[in-house]
Amino acid sequence: MRRNAKRLWAPAAQVVSAIVGVALVALLIAPAYGANIVTNGSFEAPPVTSGSFTSFPSGSTLITGWTVIGGGEVAIVSGAFTQSPFSFPAQDGAQWLDLTGVSSNSTEGVQQIVTTTASTNYQLSFWVGNVVDPTGPFGTTSTVEVDINGGLLGLFTNTLGLGSTTQTWQQFSPEFVATGASTTIAFINRDPSIDNHNGLDNVVLDVAPAAAVPEPASLLLLGSGLAGLWFWRRRHA
Repeated sequence: MRRNAKRLWAPAAQVVSAIVGVALVALLIAPAYGANIVTNGSFEAPPVTSGSFTSFPSGSTLITGWTVIGGGEVAIVSGAFTQSPFSFPAQDGAQWLDLTGVSSNSTEGVQQIVTTTASTNYQLSFWVGNVVDPTGPFGTTSTVEVDINGGLLGLFTNTLGLGSTTQTWQQFSPEFVATGASTTIAFINRDPSIDNHNGLDNVVLDVAPAAAVPEPASLLLLGSGLAGLWFWRRRHA
């Protein structure tokens, strides 16, 4: 009887192993998530002097990974920069980008071409910085226009910071579906010309989380396979 039992259980073990293998393959082929597709999303390159800023005119490609667009200039600002009574810390790293530049205050911005997969859903995460300075040069809100391949994805406004003298950051995380092997992402200043501050930092692009989570059926298949394998090993211990 012992020999017969072994002959009967051997095919069962093979089936369980096959189930586990299929489930693992299903997990492995799920879209990858967790790697930022954007280059220099926190504007750490090129470095600027601590406590200062550097301006970049339209057409410049000196900001690593980015091209300056629009009718004016932008500026990389050190997180240690201050202008009484305000301080301007970065949201991530040591630097951030001011979409209003130094004196242009027009519809300038930056854009980057990234590698994507057609028909895949992506999540774009970024932070907009604001200070509330109703009687000074920095305005009261910060509005950023985001374009995807030249089309409007949305306008994103940070109204936070009332009563604070420190730059306040707000995160936005819109999603879009890629239409090709590359996608052009642009961030454009939409503050009025009298507003000399509009912060951008920590730009991250990745496959949307919902698309990266394994399907419940795959998890159930893996669980069933592992349970069956455990039962078979316990029976033959």
